[in-house]
Amino acid sequence: MSEADIAVIIPVFNESKNIRLLYSRLVKTIELLTSKYQIIFVDDGSEDNSKDLVLDLTLENSSVYYINLNRNFGHQIAVSAGLKNVKAKCTVVIDADLQDPPEYIKNLYDEFQQGYDIVYAKRRRREGESFLKKITASLYYRLLKRLVKFEIPIDAGDFRIMSKRVVTSLNKMPEQSKYLRGQVAWLGYKQSYILYDRESRHGGESAYTIGKMINLAINGITSFSDKPLTYVSRLGFFISLLSFLTILFAIFSHYVLKETITGWTSLIVSVSFFGGIQLLSIGVIGEYLSRINKNILNRPLYVIDSTNIRINQENQSNTN
Repeated sequence: MSEADIAVIIPVFNESKNIRLLYSRLVKTIELLTSKYQIIFVDDGSEDNSKDLVLDLTLENSSVYYINLNRNFGHQIAVSAGLKNVKAKCTVVIDADLQDPPEYIKNLYDEFQQGYDIVYAKRRRREGESFLKKITASLYYRLLKRLVKFEIPIDAGDFRIMSKRVVTSLNKMPEQSKYLRGQVAWLGYKQSYILYDRESRHGGESAYTIGKMINLAINGITSFSDKPLTYVSRLGFFISLLSFLTILFAIFSHYVLKETITGWTSLIVSVSFFGGIQLLSIGVIGEYLSRINKNILNRPLYVIDSTNIRINQENQSNTN
C-alpha cells in the first residue's frame, strides 16, 4: 500500500444500513481533493452483513481497504487499529453512522492546508439527540476541561483530520484504555477547528450505550487527571476531622453537660453516609489501579481476523 495524500478511517459496528451511502458521499468528496486516497473500514466484530458490504466495495475500488477485528473491542480500539495501519500524509477519522457529514472533510482539509497538524470538527448543533444526552455531554466536557492541565476542545468528538506526525505520535502511546480525543489534545501540536451541524443517525441504532459512554467518560478523566485522587484525599481528611470534632462534642456533652447524645436514626444515617463515602473513595482508587493493571498485563490491544492490508506481525498483535 503506497502512501496516499489523504486517508479516511471508519470504525464499523453493525452499520449495514449506512455503509453504501457513506461510501458514495465520501468518494464524491475526496475525489475533489485528490486521486491518491485510502478509505479504511475497521469492522469491530459486526453481527450484520457490514463485512460483506465492505468487501464488495474493495472489489469496486482499489483504494478501499478493510480490517476485520475478530471480536468487538470497542470504538476507540477500532480507530487505533486503523491508525496503526494507515499510510498517508494526513488522516481523517469519521464514524459510519453519517451523523458527521463526510462533505465536511473538504472544510477540514482546506483548514489543514493552512499549516495545522490537527483540525477538529466542533459541533454547533446536534440533531436527533435527546436533551439529557446533550446536557450531560456538555457538562462532562466542561468538567474534563477543569480537571486536565491542557486544553481539550469542547463539543468535539473524534471527527478530525491529523498530519502524519500526529498519527505517528499517537501510535507510540502505549496505554490500553484509549481516549483518543484526549491523546490528540495532549500532544499539543498546532490545532484549529471548523464548525458544523451534526446530523441525526441515518440508519440503524447507536452501539454507544449509556454504559459505554460512562466508560469512555471515566477513561477520559482517569487517563489525563489525578485530581479525583486528590479530591478523595481531601474528602477523607475533612470527614476524619468532622468525626474527631463529633467525638469531642460527645465527650464534652456527656461529662460536662451531663447529656448523652442518643438516637438510632442519626446513627444509621451517619454510618450509611460514611460507608458510602468510603466505597466511593475505594471505587475511584480502583479505577486507577485497574488502568495500571491493564498496562502491566500488556495484552494485545486488538487481534485482526482478516485484512487486505499488508501488515507485519507487530502491527497485527499491536502490543505497543
